[in-house]
Amino acid sequence: MTFEGKKKKAIALLEEKKMWRSNYAPPILRLCWKLGGKVPPPPFAPFWLNTLLYTAWFGPLWGVIMWFSHWQHQDFSVLRAVSTALLTGLLFGISMALFHYWGRWKNKLPDWKSL
Repeated sequence: MTFEGKKKKAIALLEEKKMWRSNYAPPILRLCWKLGGKVPPPPFAPFWLNTLLYTAWFGPLWGVIMWFSHWQHQDFSVLRAVSTALLTGLLFGISMALFHYWGRWKNKLPDWKSL
């Protein structure tokens, strides 16, 4: 089965389980799909992939916002700002990966490979 076929089947299953669309197809993921990315919906993605994807977008975005709103006026070094943003992004990524892992377990969803 192609990626698009699996994605449609997965989304239909998630809708059947009454999951919120923002949980299984967040805006950043829909943008990735429009750009041709082949990333499964978060409840079906492996833990490491969810951690990586959520860390990759949240850490830099949060870091830039914090830099321009607070840190540049508080004597933060660039190294400290980058490391703080990466650590915060990683904590957010792990939290979101755990949330989606729990959602998969709670809704008794199959593995992505077995769709």
